Amino acid sequence: MNKPAKVPIPFSQSENNLAPAIEALSAEKVYSNGTQALLPVNLTIQQGQFVTLLGPSGCGKSTLLKMIAGLIEPSDGKILLWRKDSRLKAAENLSFVFQEATLMPWCNVQKNVRLPLDLAGVPKEEANLRVAEVLTLVGLEKFAKVLPRELSGGMQMRVSIARGLVTRPKLLLMDEPFGALDEITRNKLDSDLLRLWQEQGLTVVFVTHSIHEAVFLSQRVIMMAARPGRVVEDIAIDAPFPRDEQFRVSADFAHYAQQLQTSLLRASQSGETTQHA
Repeated sequence: MNKPAKVPIPFSQSENNLAPAIEALSAEKVYSNGTQALLPVNLTIQQGQFVTLLGPSGCGKSTLLKMIAGLIEPSDGKILLWRKDSRLKAAENLSFVFQEATLMPWCNVQKNVRLPLDLAGVPKEEANLRVAEVLTLVGLEKFAKVLPRELSGGMQMRVSIARGLVTRPKLLLMDEPFGALDEITRNKLDSDLLRLWQEQGLTVVFVTHSIHEAVFLSQRVIMMAARPGRVVEDIAIDAPFPRDEQFRVSADFAHYAQQLQTSLLRASQSGETTQHA
C-alpha cells in the first residue's frame, strides 16, 4: 500500500511507443427494431490512459462501453483490444464495474470478491491471497467476513471495484459506478480510483453524467451527443497528477468545468436539432 505509485504514461509518450489498448473502427450499433443507438465511432485509447465518456442521456455512452467489453457486438465495424478483435478473447484482460455493486447478499466480502477467480478455476489458497491483496488496496482488509448488508453504499462499491481488480486486468471499464452515492463519498472514491489507476498501471474508461467528476478524473473526455448516439468532441484535461481536493477549487478546475459545460450544452442542442430535423 505504501509502495511508490506508478506514474501514468503521458498521452504523447504512450501514443508514440505502445500499441493502443482500445481501437473503435467505425463501430456502430443498430438494434433489431431499427433504432440507431450509435453512429459509427472511430476512437483510439492508449494504454495507461484514463478516459471518460460524457454526454446527455441516450447518447450511447453505456452502449459503447459494453461494446468495448464484448457484452454486446457492434452491428458493423470492429472493436480492437491490444490490436486483436474483442470477440477473439482479447477481452480476457479487462474487468467491468457496473452502476450497481451487484453483490451476492448471502456471501461475505471475501467470497464476493473471489467469485471471478472461483469461476476461472483458480486454486482457493491462491485466490484468497489475491483477494486479501485487493481488499487492502481498496481499504477493506478488515471487512473480509462481513456481509454486504452490513456495509454502506460506498463500501459496497469498493467491494465491486476489488472484484474488478482481483483478476489483475489491464483494462478497467466503469459504467457510472458512483452515481447513486452522496457527494462526499463520491469524491473520496474518485480519489481512491485515481490512486488505484496509478498504482496498478491500468487503462480506465469511465462513464459519468457529472462534469466535475469528469474533470477530476480524466486525461481525456469524449463528449457524445444523442439521437443518434455519436462522438462529437475529444477534450484533453491537461492538469497534472496527482490531483487532490485543492485541484477541485483551483482556477484550472473551473476552466475545464466551463469547457465541458459548454461542450455538453452543444452536444445536447445537437441532439435536439437532430431529433426535430
